[in-house]
Amino acid sequence: VQLVESGGGLVQPGGSLRLSCAASGFTFRSYVMSWYRQAPEKERELVAVITSAGGSTTYADSVKGRFTISRDNVKKTVSLQMNSLKPEDTAVYYCNAKLGSRAYWGQGTQVTVSS
Repeated sequence: VQLVESGGGLVQPGGSLRLSCAASGFTFRSYVMSWYRQAPEKERELVAVITSAGGSTTYADSVKGRFTISRDNVKKTVSLQMNSLKPEDTAVYYCNAKLGSRAYWGQGTQVTVSS
């Protein structure tokens, strides 16, 4: 099982980034996919969730209207489009796959929002 995130980096406040997560080794289309983030000295928090077929999404209040989660069950990828980025969005972003009691994590990708 592998979840490999990419797309992180340094961006100025107000800018945009698109994170991607490539999945392999499990039945991707059956799993709920999520993005989490963890800032220094803070707990990991849920950012966005998308159901297995992609028909429903949920967002943390702090990112609503700015971030969009999407998935491609053919390519086995999940993405997070992040717009209007703020310094408080700085964190390591993790991809998560969950089905019942099974859960898989990626290694994370750093997002830094700074001028």
